[in-house]
Amino acid sequence: MLAGWLSLTRSVRLLAVALVLASGLCAAQSAPTSDPVSPPADAAPPPAADTSPTAETPPPPPRVDGPPIVLVLPLASPDYARAAEAVRDGFLAAADEAGASKRVRVIAHEDGQVLAAFDDARDGGARVIVGPLVRDDLRALAESGREFPVTVALNQLDDAAAMPPRMYSFALAIESDARSIARRMRGEGLTQVAVITDASPLMKRFASAFLADWLLAGGAEPVQRTLVATPDGLSALRRDLARLPLDGLVIAVEGGDAALVKTFAPRVAAWASGQVYARQDLSAIRDLDEVRFVDVAWLVAPDSGAYARLKRPDYPTTALDRLYALGIDAFRVAQAFVDAPPAELAFDGATGRVSLGDSRQIQREGRLATFRSGRVVPLDDQR
Repeated sequence: MLAGWLSLTRSVRLLAVALVLASGLCAAQSAPTSDPVSPPADAAPPPAADTSPTAETPPPPPRVDGPPIVLVLPLASPDYARAAEAVRDGFLAAADEAGASKRVRVIAHEDGQVLAAFDDARDGGARVIVGPLVRDDLRALAESGREFPVTVALNQLDDAAAMPPRMYSFALAIESDARSIARRMRGEGLTQVAVITDASPLMKRFASAFLADWLLAGGAEPVQRTLVATPDGLSALRRDLARLPLDGLVIAVEGGDAALVKTFAPRVAAWASGQVYARQDLSAIRDLDEVRFVDVAWLVAPDSGAYARLKRPDYPTTALDRLYALGIDAFRVAQAFVDAPPAELAFDGATGRVSLGDSRQIQREGRLATFRSGRVVPLDDQR
């Protein structure tokens, strides 16, 4: 029995050797050399296999070094495209004047696509992103929890909402105009003030910001009245205000109603927001003579040397002029943030005096102006 097993084992070994030789012979017949086993004498040894733990890990994707400044705007939105275009044009005009056009990229997005646009900006190597412009888009960005480079938002969240890390706010907020007026009225020694408001949300915000700043600084409680733009309502307003010892008036109403309030109010120092100036015809502006207001420097002092060389589009509304001015100053802010957020920032820009404040707010103080003989005149240097 044992002899039979040994004989079978030898037969299997001989078959295996035969198979190996057969395969070697086939390889020899198809190879360019006559020796199927030995490599040429001068051939380099095969490279050693990489046995490190990361040998099978794919390399990371190469870093994309696109333009460092990316402007994200709703240029494809039916509702916001015109406003976004004004901001873009001001931004690019300032970049061109600074010789930095190649350092800027513009990303357009549709309604509801702001997150995808920001992802594109981040993945393209942006170091600072400017935008979004619309408050709803800013809210979506803040609630997303996504990480982005330093961002300069062109709007602001509600007062109770906290901004994400690395996000700054630079906005044409009407509240800043109200605070400027409150400070100026206190500086002029005014103490008895009336605030006339209408029903518009924007003017309510303006009036509320004025009242908050005025009271916080210790001012007496202002008289508050709501405008009723009817003959009876205006007559009642005149009688009511005439009985009060007023020395100042805040006109927090929109459009042509500001002239109505001025006509029926006592002859005291009257202040309004920049919304009172809308390039009215001469007769309408004359009705506002001596009304003081706060607006962007681009409109109040158009010949200022800080931006005199920039292109000045002929917009149909002052609202678009203000957005163009915002774009100009937004570029200057972005430039200052490219390497890292600066410890300090202050300059006189197209929107007014721009400075870096607390809580990552980039503050804007507009220029003081007045209507005089049908013209807009800077009130004073204010600095």
